[in-house]
Amino acid sequence: MIPLIIVLLVVLVLFGAGFAVDVLWWIALALLVVWLLGFAARSGDGRWYRW
Repeated sequence: MIPLIIVLLVVLVLFGAGFAVDVLWWIALALLVVWLLGFAARSGDGRWYRW
């Protein structure tokens, strides 16, 4: 019974990590699109952000 619980826990952790990585990919893609839009619409001083 213990090995079955361990295997189920490992599968759950790997599934959770895969979901988190998928979410991070979508966030990275959204940030890339925002950066590209800002790069295309930059102002006269060459920077579109105020950092």
